Amino acid sequence: NGIDNTVSGGRVVRFDYPGDDFYKIIDGIGNSPLPPYITRQATKQDKDRYQTVYAANRGAVAAPTGGLHFTEGLIKKLKAKGVKIKPCTLHIGLGTFRPIQVEDLTRHQMDSEFFEVPPETAIAINEAREKDKKIVAVGTSSVRALETVVVSGFQVAPRRGWTDKFIYPPYDFKMTDGLITNFHMPKSTLLMLVSAFGDREFILDAYKLAIKKQYRFLSYGDSMLII
Repeated sequence: NGIDNTVSGGRVVRFDYPGDDFYKIIDGIGNSPLPPYITRQATKQDKDRYQTVYAANRGAVAAPTGGLHFTEGLIKKLKAKGVKIKPCTLHIGLGTFRPIQVEDLTRHQMDSEFFEVPPETAIAINEAREKDKKIVAVGTSSVRALETVVVSGFQVAPRRGWTDKFIYPPYDFKMTDGLITNFHMPKSTLLMLVSAFGDREFILDAYKLAIKKQYRFLSYGDSMLII
């Protein structure tokens, strides 16, 4: 019913459809995105596998791939060890995957993406900070959501809205002590965030080792824990 331009030159199309089966139609037409090293066609099974076991809200164009490594059994074991697991949402959009095409990173403009950090998560994070506990984010999208809601005193406030936060070196992380993330492509906003978190040279060395050991990149690939 209309087309809007995005800040990065993309397009947003609005559909005016009165039926209540819109998402069913879209799901029937679309295919799950597969990384280039998987040459087969996407199957129905991919729609289940290309999703985290804890996903709750529709809205992202891609799964937070760092979370694909978690099974219900693993989450149960972590909780049994006293690890508190709290939800946050950032609906990944095309802006996350748009390649960086400028030398001056301050000129790269992210498309806004919807996020939500609920009260229970904000309270748990603030309590962890007070007790000097570690906060580990699962996925770069979680990092961006948490860093968006930082308030004075190194605390977070519950909030929902839109963020165009672009994290790149150097950056002083306020709310993230560890990061679980997959291996990303060059010239991506994802790799910029990881380089800011883990130190650029350290991350480059890790990527060289990953390539040597033939680790898999992208959505169905391997993961790394940065602490």
